[in-house]
This record gives sequence, C-alpha cells and structure tokens, in this order.
Amino acid sequence: MNNDAIGVFDSGIGGLTTVKELNALLPNENIIYFGDTARVPYGTRSKETILKYTAQDVNFLKQHKVKMIIAACGTVSSVINPTAFKTDIPFTGVLLPAVQAACGATRTGRIGVIGTTATIKSGSYGKAIRAIRPDTFVVGNPCQLLVSLAENGFSGKNNKVSQLVLEQYLAPIIAEKVDTLILGCTHFPIFKEQIQEMVGSSVTLISPGEEAAKYTNVFLASNELLSDRTEKGRNEFYVSDSVELFEDNAKTLLGHTVEGEVKKADIEQLIG
Repeated sequence: MNNDAIGVFDSGIGGLTTVKELNALLPNENIIYFGDTARVPYGTRSKETILKYTAQDVNFLKQHKVKMIIAACGTVSSVINPTAFKTDIPFTGVLLPAVQAACGATRTGRIGVIGTTATIKSGSYGKAIRAIRPDTFVVGNPCQLLVSLAENGFSGKNNKVSQLVLEQYLAPIIAEKVDTLILGCTHFPIFKEQIQEMVGSSVTLISPGEEAAKYTNVFLASNELLSDRTEKGRNEFYVSDSVELFEDNAKTLLGHTVEGEVKKADIEQLIG
C-alpha cells in the first residue's frame, strides 16, 4: 500500500478528464494536478521543446512526492515514448490505453484519430493501432484550434464558433466512414456532445484521459500501490497562469466546480 498522491499533468485543462475518472475509480486517492496553462498549447511546439517541458512538468510533480505520474496530454504521449522517458517512478501517457480501447471497440476495423498538429504529424496512433491490429484502416486529422477554444471557454452544444470549427475538422473523418474515433487530445472531450452528434451514434468515441485513468487503477492495484486510507482523497491543483481562468473553464470538464485548492506555480522555478 502507498498513500502518496497520483501526479497528473497536461499543457492546460484537458488532463482534468483523467482527474475526473480517477476520482470516480479511486475516490480514496490524493491527486496532484499541474496544468501548464502559461505555455499551452504544446501541440505546435518542436519535439525538443515538448521533451523539455515534459521533463520540467515531471520534476515539478516529483517535488510533491507522488507515487505515479500520468502525462494526461495527447501531444506528450504521442511525441515522447513513455516507456523510454527516464524517471524513477511509474510513468504513463494516454496513447496506449486509448489505442487498446479503440482496437477493442472497432467492429469494422476503421478508426479515426483527431489530435493536435504534433500528435497527428507523429503518426504514433496509427503505428500503435497497427501493432495490435495490422489490418486496421486509420485516418487522422489535426484539430489544433480546438485546444485554444477549450482553454478559452468556447464549448457547449450551442456554441456556434466550436460548431463551425468542428464541422470543418470532422468532415474528412466522417467521409472515411470510421466506426471508432479517438479524441487524441485530452481537451477534446469538452466537445464530446457536439462531436457525437456530428459523427452519429453508431461511432464509438474514445477518451484517452479516461482510458489512462482505468489503466492507472489496474497498475496500482497489481503493484500493491493503492492507498489504504478510508476517507475521501483530496485534489490539489497547480497552474502556471491564471487561477481564475482555470477554475472557470475546469467546470466544463469536471461537471462541477473545482473541489480542492488551486495554486499558481512559479514558472520561473520550473524553467530553472
């Protein structure tokens, strides 16, 4: 048993999809979340910059004595191989759990992937899917603008801005008649209702953040790292930019107001 917290990080608020699922699956666990909102998005950065930011994010969480770290960021998970990333505590991304779920869900062998520019350019999802199911048809489309829309509150079924953007982004995916769609950025579940309506109810949507939380539950249990506390765990949030903006936008992903303290992290300390 281990009562240390689970560490979760993302470039912004998207990783809260993982926090929400962790709270549901592991209610007695403490969670420390870092959203690098001052440097969002990661999806337009070079591989070198993404690696540097990831190392800084991981080091920040390690200062808080966490027992496992989840890179709840589709870009980080796609550009950097979590199994090759050097850290002395358990570390996982969101890509492999999502791919395993998608391969299990597809009936026709036609899978779509939407993500940031860096995620789609890396081709990581296609490679991982074909490693499990070689005969699978995979189509991807970069949807970079959705990250900014999510971070700035442009979401919801009746939001005309996100509606127009989604129509443009999803058209190539719909044309390929996929039956499973991976929301390859943890920000994208904010638009889940709109996306489902556009692609149709027969298409299964896969949320990598949720799948990573399920993987973490299994990993901690199998390695005897679950908390043995009986009281409800607590969430602790850190952001590198506006606390107020984070709290406002987090409601959309969590489905409720933020439960737990939100603090501003010193970005200069991260860089240093």
